Amino acid sequence: MIPGPRNLITDIDGLRVGNAADAGLKSGVTVLTADAPFTAGVSIMGGAPGTRETDLLAPDKTVEQVDALVLSGGSAFGLAAADGVMAGLRAAGRGFAVGAVRVPIVPAAILFDLLAGGDHGWTETPYPALGRAAFDSATPGFALGSVGAGTGCTTATLKGGLGSASLRLDSGHMVGALVAVNALGSATVGDSAHFWAAPFEQGTEFGGLGPAPAFPPGIRTKLGPHRNTTLAIVATDAALDQARCSRLATAAQDGMARALVPSHTPMDGDLVFAASTGARPLADPVADPLMIGHAAATCLARAIARGVHAATPADNDPLPCWSRQPAFLG
Repeated sequence: MIPGPRNLITDIDGLRVGNAADAGLKSGVTVLTADAPFTAGVSIMGGAPGTRETDLLAPDKTVEQVDALVLSGGSAFGLAAADGVMAGLRAAGRGFAVGAVRVPIVPAAILFDLLAGGDHGWTETPYPALGRAAFDSATPGFALGSVGAGTGCTTATLKGGLGSASLRLDSGHMVGALVAVNALGSATVGDSAHFWAAPFEQGTEFGGLGPAPAFPPGIRTKLGPHRNTTLAIVATDAALDQARCSRLATAAQDGMARALVPSHTPMDGDLVFAASTGARPLADPVADPLMIGHAAATCLARAIARGVHAATPADNDPLPCWSRQPAFLG
């Protein structure tokens, strides 16, 4: 397995990602959309999730495809970002057809970044406008780090950020991950520059330092509730139905546990969406989904490290960036 040409989730043909942020707010929105509706599933393993339209992703529900997936900062206020994305999709004539009406299907999830140092003195929520701007800017190429939903993200020890990675399987299927890293735990080992995800690194995509020489005796956390949640999307061009997408999202949660210590805590709302464009059939209905799930977990672990590695500083940051730590740079 090797990364795709961009090493982004958009190495899957037809997918696009858009980011929008407000520097004063120190928060933002990330949108994954596609040229056509796509099948989706979800796995929620954190104890404090904030979501919209995730119930319809269950395998027994009527609507099988969605038009976009939204990751947003802003805690519960950020759920309104989906309104802006729906407006953009409606303007494009997209949505689930009900007679002459089209209703865009836009599941969303939020993370808590209200303590990231931004100004929250607004009287009208800014998130619908940020959602629309993110949707309108969606392209195959996009930045990582302190952008979109990653703008106000933090971990226990460092700023978090938006990350992505991809892999092409021997079967020809492409798998990718997109993640906003805002974890209670840490992406790095103790006080070192080494990432927990180091065993899965491709080349030097997040520093090339390799595994830590020794593990610390304890774990590092933010030691407080309501400040967390890592949100991810894994995607593939393999033809998966809703049930298999749900299983893919569950398998990808392993990547979160490999890259963040601890993860899936009662104070995180950790969530993984899974998406399938359906462009490439399964050659083996048993072996292919197994390997796609493994690749999704690996991509997610790498994407988490890439998001933290790419974070950049801003005024009033509560935590430093990996890239600005002198001890890390050697």
